Amino acid sequence: MEGQTYDFSKGSISKNIMSLALPMTAAQLINVLYSIVDRIYLGLLPGHLALTGLGITMPAISIIMGFANLCGTGGAPLSSMARGRGDREEAERVMANSFTLLIIFGIAATALFLLIKRPMLYLFGASNDTYPYADQYMTIYILGNLFVMIGLGMNPFINAQGFGKIGMLTVGLGAIVNIVLDPLFIFVFHMGVRGAALATIIAQGCSAVWVLRFLTGKKAILKLRWEYMKLSAARVRKIVALGLSGFFMNLTNSLVQVVCNATLQKYGGDTYVGIMTVINSLREVFFMPIQGLSNGSQPVISYNYGAGKYKRVCEAIRFSVAVTVGIAAFFWALAMLIPGPLIKIFNRVPIVVSEGIPALRIYFCMFIPMSLQMVGQGVFVGLGRSKSAVFFSLLRKAIVNAPLTVILPIWLGTTGVFVAESISQVIGGFACIITMYFTVYRRYRLMPDEERLPDHSD
Repeated sequence: MEGQTYDFSKGSISKNIMSLALPMTAAQLINVLYSIVDRIYLGLLPGHLALTGLGITMPAISIIMGFANLCGTGGAPLSSMARGRGDREEAERVMANSFTLLIIFGIAATALFLLIKRPMLYLFGASNDTYPYADQYMTIYILGNLFVMIGLGMNPFINAQGFGKIGMLTVGLGAIVNIVLDPLFIFVFHMGVRGAALATIIAQGCSAVWVLRFLTGKKAILKLRWEYMKLSAARVRKIVALGLSGFFMNLTNSLVQVVCNATLQKYGGDTYVGIMTVINSLREVFFMPIQGLSNGSQPVISYNYGAGKYKRVCEAIRFSVAVTVGIAAFFWALAMLIPGPLIKIFNRVPIVVSEGIPALRIYFCMFIPMSLQMVGQGVFVGLGRSKSAVFFSLLRKAIVNAPLTVILPIWLGTTGVFVAESISQVIGGFACIITMYFTVYRRYRLMPDEERLPDHSD
């Protein structure tokens, strides 16, 4: 029998969310360390070309992570809803189908990226000077792509069952391996960028093994069963439909990174591409606790929705909004008050620091309203409202940010790239949270518990 510890329809909503959010936030922080540690060590190499070359690969890596999110963020909420309804078999079938999709997407992505690697990296903003570094990192990363997919894509199913600490250990194991191997491969064995990539892939392989051992072991409530891995068209449609939000979030991030790198290369050269690499590194750190809170609230929202506990759904939404705004305000203050020391964590080249300070302030000046989009999208995903989640994933980045990134630099130069991000943060954040309030929160707070609403998942 499941213990009450994992019954999210009982107990304090805030404690239920934080019991998952805290270890998941720690896991997000550790996960960010994979790429952050690589960039810190490569930033110690002479000049900034190695760091810039690594930054060129970020859009491709974001796409790979998008495929993992497609299966993980698509399958885990559906599995939680089924568990909330008491249908354990369906919950396990959803998880097994998600795993099969991960393997298929992982193999396909490896073959595709190896085939188009060279033109892709030049499209992403590489120059003749930075391409060798980008190529070295990308080749090794692509070959280990399947490890990345399994580790990232299946860990949400551990968290969704209430095992937040186990989920944290998944990425913790890999991060420790990466931190140990990075300086060894980069400096001792003189492998440079190749060493950073190899350390990352070995670390991700360790995480993937850990995930599979847990989900097939005795402690898991929902087990990964081989007999359930045959794909069902109906389940695949639901998983993909709901997972498109996470996928498009990564895809649009990749799109904007490509447009930013290409535009900055045109107006500012490799130096400004390097500055954007630093800013993106800080963005990952700033997003980490917000993403952790969103991921922690989704299983609680999904479970209570499946159990017909609508007042608890609304309570979870209120708590998530309040904590998210507080976290975002803290990081906004850091970006406004100490941009120089933040940049120097990654690169101390004088021109990168001096030109990066105003760019950083502009980029993050609307970080608080932008964080509201993360809350709204997290609610939509938790309730299975895939169309709304996908729309707001596309709105901020693809519809607003990318076009402005091309248009504004015509008059503002490199500054226009960072202004475009700020404008998109305001529009995307307020549009998402206002829509969520009127279509979800205001309706559910008036619904009596146990009254079954029609299935709004799409």
